[in-house]
Amino acid sequence: MARIVIAPDSFKECASASEVANAIAEGLRRVLPDAELVMAPMADGGEGTVDALVAATQGSYVTVKVTGPLGEPVNAAYGLLGDGRTAVIEMAAASGLALVPAERRDPRIATTQGTGELIRDALERGRRRIILGIGGSATNDAGAGMAQALGFRLMDGAGGELPPGGAALARIARIDASAKHPAIDDAEVLVACDVDNVLCGPAGASRVFGPQKGFGPQKGASEAVAAELDAALARWGELVEDQLGVAVRELPGGGAAGGLGAGLVAFMGARLAPGVDLVAEACGLSERMKGADLVITGEGRLDAQTAGGKTPLGVARIAKQHGLPVVALAGALGEGHRRLYDLGIDAMLSICPGPMPLSEAMARAPGLLADTAESVGRLWRCARGPA
Repeated sequence: MARIVIAPDSFKECASASEVANAIAEGLRRVLPDAELVMAPMADGGEGTVDALVAATQGSYVTVKVTGPLGEPVNAAYGLLGDGRTAVIEMAAASGLALVPAERRDPRIATTQGTGELIRDALERGRRRIILGIGGSATNDAGAGMAQALGFRLMDGAGGELPPGGAALARIARIDASAKHPAIDDAEVLVACDVDNVLCGPAGASRVFGPQKGFGPQKGASEAVAAELDAALARWGELVEDQLGVAVRELPGGGAAGGLGAGLVAFMGARLAPGVDLVAEACGLSERMKGADLVITGEGRLDAQTAGGKTPLGVARIAKQHGLPVVALAGALGEGHRRLYDLGIDAMLSICPGPMPLSEAMARAPGLLADTAESVGRLWRCARGPA
């Protein structure tokens, strides 16, 4: 009897990782009804991470009213994993770009306070291991708002508390940690971070969103605003190193999510790691692969970006540690996908049987996934020979 691990990412804007895994399982059962199918929906720290880990660990959700990026209340959900000690949070749920209309985006005043409120809620529920996905931020405050929500006081030269936003960090003069949340010292914080931007400079948190980098004013930052924020983060980084003894200015990944990566390291002693590795560890993917015969993974598009550390590559890396073959399914095979053959993926298949509009492919994705998985199962049965 075959043992097959099904560990896909979501197909963005189309199907969650759990829905993708279920569709693959449906197709496999058509031809391999006796196979043991190990369901392990995955993510890489971005959108869908909470859902994937809650599903993989039989966890639950919590919804909390927190402070949104511009100070208005929002309802944000996060996950409590089935191990009883871990919470998983996507900062975008509380401090994300999608929460701010395009015409109101202003990283000078946007705050990560809501993200800190989610962390505080998790700590007060007794969770001492926190996994944070930090993609999709609307903020550029280096986690200042998060820190304030956790009891840190950020003071200006006159002894007043700094207002929200990254611009105010230009005036920071003192960090008072005397009232920080008592559970912080006992907490393990793991940050899903797949970029290596440092805090300041040409590739820093502020300038990567400027027009000169080709991204346009994604968070509402013109070149002048980007320069203002870059200087403010430089001042913050100097003070953190001086008063907290944590070197964050040249920290790879410190510039992620508007400097939140650096803020989590500075205020919570966090560890930055590739998102797919954190998710795989949390759901015990390596353990689930023991005794398996085949691993099936996938994402919406397999291309050169997949090689940068996205879910299918992370799954393949772990599978190869167990000597297992890996098949990846995708909505499309894009430019550079053949490089993945040298990185641990043995076969790649598009689920589209022929040319079709993207809207149609997305609407039919579950059925197309099941049909393609059936084909994989038939090939697998042929390769195995008579039972």
